[in-house]
Amino acid sequence: MKSFSYIPQRVCSKQINFDVDEQNKLHNVKFTGGCPGNLLAISKLVEGKDAQEIINILKDNDCGGRGTSCADQLAIAIEGAIKKSA
Repeated sequence: MKSFSYIPQRVCSKQINFDVDEQNKLHNVKFTGGCPGNLLAISKLVEGKDAQEIINILKDNDCGGRGTSCADQLAIAIEGAIKKSA
């Protein structure tokens, strides 16, 4: 299992940490900062799920007209992690 850390842009959360296992499943997603209830829920919902599936679901979600969101930033982080691991 590989661990990743990502600094999100233009959102309230300050850092996203997560692990990706050998089957490209997500584990231990943790947001620092942001909306605690929503981000904890996202972390629980993506646990053990396929990384590409989560990218497809969360990518391009917008928060308040920012052009991104914490969910979108997680998708971007996962995308980068997959590319790094390839």
